[in-house]
Amino acid sequence: MTLSSALHATRSIFNNSGTQSSVISNNIANQGNENYVRREAKITVSSEGAQVVQIARASEPSLQRYLLASTSKDAAQQTLVKGLEGLKTTIGGNDYDSSPATYLSALHSAMQTYAALPGSTTGAQAAVAAAQDVANSLNNATKAIQAIRASADKEIASDVDKLNGLLAQFETANNAVKSSKATGTDPNDALDQRDALLKQISQIVGIRTVTRDNNDMALYTSDGTTLFETIPRSVTFKPTGSYTAETTGNSVYIDGVPLQAGDGATTTGQGTLQARLQVRDGVVPTYQKQLDELARGLVEAFAETSSVDGSKAAGLFTWSDGTVPDDASVVPGIAGTIKVNEALITSLGGNPHLLRDGGINGDDYVANTSGGTGYSGNIDKYLLELTTSRDFDPSSAVDSKSSILQFASNSIGWLEGERSRATTAAESTAAHFSASFAAYSNETGVNMDEELMAMMAVEQSYKAGTKLLNAINDMLDQLLRMT
Repeated sequence: MTLSSALHATRSIFNNSGTQSSVISNNIANQGNENYVRREAKITVSSEGAQVVQIARASEPSLQRYLLASTSKDAAQQTLVKGLEGLKTTIGGNDYDSSPATYLSALHSAMQTYAALPGSTTGAQAAVAAAQDVANSLNNATKAIQAIRASADKEIASDVDKLNGLLAQFETANNAVKSSKATGTDPNDALDQRDALLKQISQIVGIRTVTRDNNDMALYTSDGTTLFETIPRSVTFKPTGSYTAETTGNSVYIDGVPLQAGDGATTTGQGTLQARLQVRDGVVPTYQKQLDELARGLVEAFAETSSVDGSKAAGLFTWSDGTVPDDASVVPGIAGTIKVNEALITSLGGNPHLLRDGGINGDDYVANTSGGTGYSGNIDKYLLELTTSRDFDPSSAVDSKSSILQFASNSIGWLEGERSRATTAAESTAAHFSASFAAYSNETGVNMDEELMAMMAVEQSYKAGTKLLNAINDMLDQLLRMT
């Protein structure tokens, strides 16, 4: 080896050691940064025989795809559980203190007490007050769950705005990655930024990535709609200001294609958007149908019958329309307007004993024709109506044939069943996310033990270069003395 080649080798050692030390230091500085992918400075031999350092990024495409999928799935499932928990709070939480079923049971008890003492004004007033509690619980539950829909609508709008912003940032990062080869710049920071954006996007909507020439990347939703291809595709949504039982929320459109809502307690949705759509358009409306069916059943059960033509008229319970529904189908919004007939409310000048006697709608509807205070036939009829099976709309997702009392109880059972299954599924998706995150981090994250070992190897290389330089220096000194 000539002195010039030895000097060249020494310079390569020092240059390479400096580059390797810089890469290792950068790795160590980013320990704990989940959006940083570890770099490794590898020494390779060029076509001219020179040793050069190439910086390799610990990319793991297959693990990344698994991480993105599990992120989307878990985000959707956790969002659904949150929606179901919010729905549960509208009926009093774990004890269901403010549920229609609780107040309906109290009404049944009050009616039984009144039937035992039909001449008691206190008993009559207690029964009417219990009926008012039932109506109020249905009104309040309707307002509360429609507020949940309105809140979900606002969150959908926020997600859409955030998604559009992330796609704009993704375009910038993707362009930086593509141009790095042409400009000769290091693409790794841009790749880190692009990967970090993928994680955030996957929380909102399920995505599938396709890497093309020049490291260009295209994004598609999990159902195949184009999300980003060269430029971001438009994600649009028109918020709805307020909700009632009759309100239908607007769709989210990605590149002109409507995004489908998730389905089932173990939701088919991926990302928060599909889960929020499921809460707004699926879970809450189903529970609203149950409230409306319960209200419809009460109006029918306590309706008065004309002794002249057999026609029905609203009795103890009435609603904004004032009629008695005549078939077993949902009347949208009836739970929000159901109330106790004012003719029975003492504070409004009414007579609570009309519940015993009938005649809320006039003489043709009087049941207690003798006028006796011991008459309980009408009260007994209403008690029987509460416990007799009747038809309910199957779209309410509760038994289509049951008593009013049982239907109210089954409604709670439906909500608890959905929440329980969703919570179990959420535990599973959280475990899958944790496992995929750990697997990806183990392969791409910074391990201090590995970095310290690499630093020691660089130190040994530097020492070898120092020794070689000292040897060259000694030889040059001897050569100079000889001349």
